[in-house]
This record gives sequence, C-alpha cells and structure tokens, in this order.
Amino acid sequence: MEHVDIAVVGAGLAGSLAALALADSGRRVALIAPKATHADGRTTALMEHSIRFIRDLGLWDELVSQTASLATMRIVDGTERLLRAPVVTFHASEIGLTAFGYNIPNTAFLDLLDRQIRQQSGLRRLETTLDALMLDNEKAILTLGDGTVISADLVVGADGRRSKVREAAGVDVRTWSYPQTAIVLNFSHSLPHQNISTEFHTPDGPFTQVPLPGQRSSLVWVRKPADAEATLALASDALSRTVEDQMQSMLGKVSVEPGVQSFPLSGMTAHAFGKNRVVLLGEAAHAFPPIGAQGLNLSLRDAMTLVSLLGENSGKSIPADFGNRYNRKRRADILTRTASVDLLNRSLLSDFLPTQLLRAAGLQVLASAGPLRNLVMREGLHPGSALRAFGQSLREWISRQRA
Repeated sequence: MEHVDIAVVGAGLAGSLAALALADSGRRVALIAPKATHADGRTTALMEHSIRFIRDLGLWDELVSQTASLATMRIVDGTERLLRAPVVTFHASEIGLTAFGYNIPNTAFLDLLDRQIRQQSGLRRLETTLDALMLDNEKAILTLGDGTVISADLVVGADGRRSKVREAAGVDVRTWSYPQTAIVLNFSHSLPHQNISTEFHTPDGPFTQVPLPGQRSSLVWVRKPADAEATLALASDALSRTVEDQMQSMLGKVSVEPGVQSFPLSGMTAHAFGKNRVVLLGEAAHAFPPIGAQGLNLSLRDAMTLVSLLGENSGKSIPADFGNRYNRKRRADILTRTASVDLLNRSLLSDFLPTQLLRAAGLQVLASAGPLRNLVMREGLHPGSALRAFGQSLREWISRQRA
C-alpha cells in the first residue's frame, strides 16, 4: 500500500492550489479527483493576499497576461427605494496599492494548475474518485474508484458541498437557502472598463460587473428564480440589451458571450472545519452567495493556514489532532465572513424600513469618511490586520499621552 503524507481530495481551484503549496513545502502529496469533463466559463476575483500566495507558488508570471486588475471597486444603490445610499467608491491607491486584486478566467487558471501539478515532484495526480475513507488515530486509509488503496497521515477535503471526506469524518453541516438564483456570464462592451468593478445593489441581490482583459467583463447577476428563468430565456440580443440597461450603459453597448450559466443560491457552514486527521477547505467547509469576492479568497486563507500550521511541524510527523488545531485557527475568520455576507445579502432582500435605513446609513458613512473607508478596505484585504493596526495605534497614542 502506497503511503503519502497528505491526500487532497478535490481538484478545483482551492484543492489544486492547496496540493501545489503542500508539495512545495516538501510533503509527499496525492491529489485525488476525476478529470474535469467540461470547461468552467466563470471567472474568479482574487484579492491582494491571494495573489501573493499565487506569486509564492511561482504561478503569477504565466497567469498575469490573462487577468484584469481591480484598481477601483464601486457600490451603487440600485434599489430605487425611499432610503437610498450614495455611490461608494474604493480606490486601491488610497491604501497604497495599484490594485485590490485581479479577475482571472477559471479555465485558464485550472489549465495552468493542471500543468504545474503534473510537473511537481512529490505530488501524484490520481484521476479517480474517492470511494471510501477509514480514519483512526494512526492514519487514514483511502479506497479509490479505480481500486487503488493508499494511506495518509492527513486528508484534506476540498471536494465541495457534498464532501465525502466531511461525511467520513462525521462532521455535520448547517445549511440554508435563499430565494435567489445567480446568473453568470461574460460580455464585451464598447467603452473601456478602466479596471473598475461595479456592484449594483438591487432589491433581488447584487449585480456585479468585474473587468476582464480588453473591453470585456464578467457578470454575476442575482435575481429571483422566476425572473432569472425569464432572463435566461431571452434571445442573445435581448439579453445583451437587458444587461446594458441594468448597467445604466456605463460601459456602452453590451454583447453577451455564449455560455451563460445559472445556479440557485444557498449557504452552508460545517460544524467543524477540521477533526483529528481531516481538514476541510473551500466549499467542503463553507459556502455563501457571491458577494464582495469573498468565496475563493476565504478558501485560499484556508489553504494558507493549512500550509502555515504544517510549517510549524516541519520535519515532524503530522500529529493525530492536527485537524482540531486547524479548526481553532480557521473558526473566527470563516464564521465572521459567512455572517457578514449573509447579513448583507438579507439586507438587500428586506422590506423592513429600519433595516434599509441602517444599510443606507452605513454606506453613507463609508462614502463620506475616508479613514473609516480605508479601515474597511484594509480589513477586507487582510482580515484582522486593520483592527490590529488600529489597536497598535491606540496603544502608541496612550503611551505618548502618558510620557
């Protein structure tokens, strides 16, 4: 029976990046997942800390030409309610950055990862399914769909919402649904986007345009299920005009590209994000609506934490309680992000006047208060960093007053 240090189950973006990072750290790694059967037409907006992770893996130079930078992020209140918020604009230059992050086509990203995985020493790619997982205090035994049996000191579940790894570890989940469907598409436009991403807040949910290279953008449009169905039934020209109207013609004439997709929105949080010899990352651990580019960025923080914790055990065997340690490290970040995205999404759907007032007032404060806006931008890019910096500044101010 072959033995590896770590078995990663799931070869999406989160699982593939985690496997590369783990192999790069010197561990023997197996990446287990069937070969993809169709191209992923979506895009992913990665923030600055995630881009740094990709740079460290040596992937950025080959990927950068296929990305578009997010130099400015704008929130527009498109609710047409009595209490409407002003436009809020976040400039990366306000916090000393050229860009908050970059928007990357998933197909190009996954193709690059697949090539790198096959070239990486210490990383074995097994194109098959996980059929069974047995766990004990000493090791994990994985039985694969092609009959192969391997053992591992640690199993990383990156196998999505219906995770077999999570089920085998005996970790329950809390799930919930929203009365919403997300439409995902790419489109070209006659005016340059100037590296500005615009998120319209509508009564049905966010309508988020994100730049792509050239005069192209990606779109995530959250609608009521019946409205989404009607939108998807439109002819190409009519759909293009509908998108242009929703964008208030900010980007001129719009032409929607083939490959429009949709999926119902729901949320999920695992009761634990690691347990004994299992850790969960990505949508095996958490899932929520596509608001504010939080999803994969949160998943990559899972991967970064995993690599960091293993680094503390460099040269040593992986302890039997590693998953519990990982759970303690990730819990606050995951629960905080999940709650904030859920709250924002529900505030858009609410007809309760005080809720609308609070939301509008919050955006008004962000629009007019530069220091607070900077704090929010820094916290969005590096969770906990802005609050730590504020605390440090406060302590230094108190010390000066006492001197």
